[in-house]
Amino acid sequence: MFLQKLHLKNFRNYAETTLEFSPEINVLLGQNAQGKTNLLESIYVLATARSHRTANDRELIRFNQSDAVIQGLVHRRADDVPLELNLGKRGKKARVNHLEQAKLSQYIGQLNVILFAPEDLSLVKGSPNGRRRFIDMEFGQIAPRYLHNLTAYRDVLKQRNRYLKLLSARKASDRVYLDVLSEQLAGFGGSIIAQRQDFLGELEKYAQELHLSITQGQETLSFEYESKLKNISGRSETELQQLMYQQLTEQAEKEIFQGTTLVGPHRDDLKFLINGKNVQIYGSQGQQRTTALSVKLAEIDVMKAQTGEYPLLLLDDVLSELDGQRQTHLLQTIQNKVQTFLTAPAMNDVAQNLIKEPKIFMIENGNIKETTAGGKTVLETVTFYPPVS
Repeated sequence: MFLQKLHLKNFRNYAETTLEFSPEINVLLGQNAQGKTNLLESIYVLATARSHRTANDRELIRFNQSDAVIQGLVHRRADDVPLELNLGKRGKKARVNHLEQAKLSQYIGQLNVILFAPEDLSLVKGSPNGRRRFIDMEFGQIAPRYLHNLTAYRDVLKQRNRYLKLLSARKASDRVYLDVLSEQLAGFGGSIIAQRQDFLGELEKYAQELHLSITQGQETLSFEYESKLKNISGRSETELQQLMYQQLTEQAEKEIFQGTTLVGPHRDDLKFLINGKNVQIYGSQGQQRTTALSVKLAEIDVMKAQTGEYPLLLLDDVLSELDGQRQTHLLQTIQNKVQTFLTAPAMNDVAQNLIKEPKIFMIENGNIKETTAGGKTVLETVTFYPPVS
């Protein structure tokens, strides 16, 4: 899988432009606030129908414009698939092969991407919310059922929390309705936990191999899923649903008092262990970064195993955050395997000896030029082009 063309109209600081990419490595050069990350973000939004930087779609639309358009031509196996995402006041409209999709869940998964940014190096030592978001975003791209369960779970969770607050304030008294919401929440929540455990089991397998290689066989990486549900180990999806319903029922009085749901996948966490010890607590900064790198690179193989094709890899200024050994391992892992987009302030910041024949784009104030490694302009891409077809 690779992105052949990208057409942007009124996205962030881009008025209108069309780019053609290499199926291997594409280097985006430019100083801060010129549009490098905006370009990566547009690819991420095209794939996932959401930004990794903001929850407000209005921020994605160019100043003083009413809507934005992102179009891409994706090569998948033997076919070229046109994708289109429109962002406007009435929300998002998605098209695959020029056909509008009734639900975004039908659109997501047409193009798979993995984003690796400096903040991802804090995956290990960061907040539980960040680790849950990591699982949900990555697994949601490749498992439509998981995405459906997660969306439904969040909807029911909002309803249940709202009703718990009413019960807490004594503005409602119907416990039967609370029980109905608990049963619905447990149905979706038990499925999510079961699916997360399966996904993390496969991710762990690949991450272990990578981590052993990076550390020259000195460190063994393992995962531990931490749930607010008690005794989840070895349970089937149905058993997890029943267990969650049981524990929601047992904690009902406490939840009413606090006005919020205390049990479920929205409160779970992921623990990383090196040689059996918690990296979050006992690991050095180097071990934490190596763990994050192993996990992110493992996603590439998981997506390949799940979908049959490698995803795109977006590296947003991440090389400058890695030492020479980790840079080398990263670039050797992806070379001739994954279409990659990486940003850097200048070519000096890129490990040129490890990258073979990249396609280079210089970005300045939303204007893009294709250049050679020596800085010679090959093609100006600032002019207006017809949409991708």
